[in-house]
Amino acid sequence: QVQLVESGGGLVQAGGSLRLSCVASGIGLNTNPVGWYRQAPLKQRELVASINSGGGSMYADSVKGRFTISKDNAKNTVYLQMNNLKPEDNAVYFCKIVSLSTRVDYWGQGTQVTVSS
Repeated sequence: QVQLVESGGGLVQAGGSLRLSCVASGIGLNTNPVGWYRQAPLKQRELVASINSGGGSMYADSVKGRFTISKDNAKNTVYLQMNNLKPEDNAVYFCKIVSLSTRVDYWGQGTQVTVSS
């Protein structure tokens, strides 16, 4: 059974930092791409950053230079380091992994990030 568990969200002042973690079980990060998404109230879920099995990453324009995605294959964990947070970063953040063998997407339950101005 595949399970993704996010943590690390919270309340932070604008300009502050948070690091989100997503621990995967039942599926390997070393062979499947994983991404961080976010969803703000009344908005569609959007891709924030992703990292492939080889370690290549991409970012949404809105977070480039401020967020960094990384992973530790030994811990089967993906991270999202978020610096210089802005009120517009307020959202629930989710991790998603795509199983390349079954083409199934798996989502975590999400973690709330609140940035106060």
